[in-house]
Amino acid sequence: MSPIGIFDSGYGGLTILRQIRQLMPQYDYLYLGDNARAPYGGHSFEVIYEYTWQAVRALFQRGCPLVILACNTASARALRTIQRENLEQYDATRRVLGVIHPTVETVCQLTETKHVGLLGTVGTVSSGSYEMELHKLDPAIHVTGMACPMWVPLVENFEYDSPGADYFVKKRIEGIMQADPQIDTLILGCTHYPLLMEKIIKYVPQGVRIVPQGEYVAQKLEDYLHRHPDMQARISRGASTRYLTTESAEKFQESATLFMHEPGLVAERIDINNPS
Repeated sequence: MSPIGIFDSGYGGLTILRQIRQLMPQYDYLYLGDNARAPYGGHSFEVIYEYTWQAVRALFQRGCPLVILACNTASARALRTIQRENLEQYDATRRVLGVIHPTVETVCQLTETKHVGLLGTVGTVSSGSYEMELHKLDPAIHVTGMACPMWVPLVENFEYDSPGADYFVKKRIEGIMQADPQIDTLILGCTHYPLLMEKIIKYVPQGVRIVPQGEYVAQKLEDYLHRHPDMQARISRGASTRYLTTESAEKFQESATLFMHEPGLVAERIDINNPS
């Protein structure tokens, strides 16, 4: 098997996998969640890069010719180094793609005021990756970032639908809109955030577009494979999905079932600290 690898520090990347699989159910997929070391958002650049490269190698070693970093923090902090340095040394025929570029391509088409808001982890917002990618496509776009450190814990502890979540969602959305009232497009720069969508919609001002990433990443991946038939030919087509985690398999299965709406989901625990 030569599946498409999907990596995230935790469960959030499952929202990306779900959208990709809905659009392209024919391929095999291998999901890896580094749940034992999640969340990545508060770690240093060096640690995030080290963890991400370990995970990518683990997926390569299990046959993946293509890996998607379904994690904004990993995409912001590790993708460029992996693409420019590691792949050439490890295997230049393999590919690693992130979620930031597909998102900014969509945002550039949506914004009319050219004022864009970014909600994400501390690591994603502080990296400046969204600003850099947006300015490559349109230098006139103004980006306002707001870190939401409590949002991922709310999701991972299944408090995203609780009344307490309203306080943290309302506070950050009001904060970013006060910082720039001209924002007309709001990026949900973390794959966990779609699970907070009901509350986000509740507090985002009318007329402001919300950009979750799953459907856009899926569409851009489909386009990428059409433009790279050599890579498309390398991916096996058994319509299967396997799940790997660095935490307890039982714990992952319980949580991932809620993300994927897939009863009977089975996971395997692996160690990626020192991949050979």
